[in-house]
Amino acid sequence: MQVSRRGAILAATGLAAATALPVRADAGLAADGNAGVAADGNAGLAADDEAGWARIAAQYPVTRSVIQLENGYWGSMATPVRDAHRAILERLNRDNSWYARRAMVADQRVVLARAAAAMGVQPDEIGLTRNAAEGLSALISQFRDVGPGDSILYSDTDYEAMQGAMVSLARSRGAQAIKLSLPRVISHDGVIEAYRAAIAAAPRLKLVLLTHMSHRAGMVLPVRDIAAVAKAAGAEVIVDAAQSFYQFDFRLPDLGADFVGINFHKWVGAPVGVAAIWIKAGRTDAIAPSPAEGDDRATGVQARVHQGTVDYSAQLALPAALDFQQGFTRPAKLARLQYLRNLWVKPLRGLPGLEILLPDDARLHGASTSFRIAGRTSVADNIAITDALLTRFNIMTVHRSGLADGSCIRVTPSLFTSPAEVAALVPALRVLVGELAQG
Repeated sequence: MQVSRRGAILAATGLAAATALPVRADAGLAADGNAGVAADGNAGLAADDEAGWARIAAQYPVTRSVIQLENGYWGSMATPVRDAHRAILERLNRDNSWYARRAMVADQRVVLARAAAAMGVQPDEIGLTRNAAEGLSALISQFRDVGPGDSILYSDTDYEAMQGAMVSLARSRGAQAIKLSLPRVISHDGVIEAYRAAIAAAPRLKLVLLTHMSHRAGMVLPVRDIAAVAKAAGAEVIVDAAQSFYQFDFRLPDLGADFVGINFHKWVGAPVGVAAIWIKAGRTDAIAPSPAEGDDRATGVQARVHQGTVDYSAQLALPAALDFQQGFTRPAKLARLQYLRNLWVKPLRGLPGLEILLPDDARLHGASTSFRIAGRTSVADNIAITDALLTRFNIMTVHRSGLADGSCIRVTPSLFTSPAEVAALVPALRVLVGELAQG
């Protein structure tokens, strides 16, 4: 992939001129609808093309002092993105409000157009946020059509803050918040049926929260199928696509919901602090404006999340991140991530004392999959296991809590992860399972 530092910076900010360079609103979308198709030889890389993926990995200035298998927090910036971000930050610091209140306005329009194109929607359907939690909290807490006696539905796989927002919404409106605990052993059809039963049992159901890809076990929900069931029952659907966006190949309308929150700083690889919400055209009034707007009649999606002063350098670097992602297709990216995931999952599946929380059905997982050592279900147990992996085997992972059947440990490789690094987890877990498994 050839992405020059100068080209990335100019595409992101137009630093060579007083205003942004013109960028087509559909930039970053291939003619056939697949995002990220590049003109160079990296676009259609096979999952096991080590030379090709090594060229991409080399553009990530990441530490090799530790085996980093915790890449679900945020995505590391590739070098051209980092360089663009630094240049933007320098300009903001140098030119301050002279730039921010004048030329930056045009640059922000470019960012909004590129963001919307990447999401597969129109610029007037989106609002920028600092993270998906901020945007989703607004979508949930400001959802108008919930009142006394109604019910809303969420699950144990949803993000903690989003569960809290659902509970708070119900409490503030005199409604009932119903929490679904998904089956311990899951299948594609089984997950749909679990939601179908919960939706059918919920009285006066008005809202369903669906997390496309869980930050806990890594499970990918068939959200379009479940959303159709919810809508047929008369409920609206809000989708949390923070972990799935740009890891999987979809446009936001493909999810079958009218309200979606995403992150750009995870699998797009933008600087931390860039996310967005999407509200389908014609549905904006279903979400009340931010209380900070002071006008209940305020129009526009951005009025649903009051930004205030944010880290503009992160937002303005988004086009550079999208440009970098054009070096490979999303299907190729997902195939590589699933290939790396399988390098540790498949050798360890069936090991006595080790539970791998997701099946090998490619529809149900991406890069992330969590495991649990038998009898070790507490938060303290799983923190201790992550500590052991780091101190004894130099492998970074993260514990996750909140599932109905106990805590677990999430493993997430990235595009810069080598097969050898993933493979190192296999003997490490064999040792720890032998030492720690109970029952």
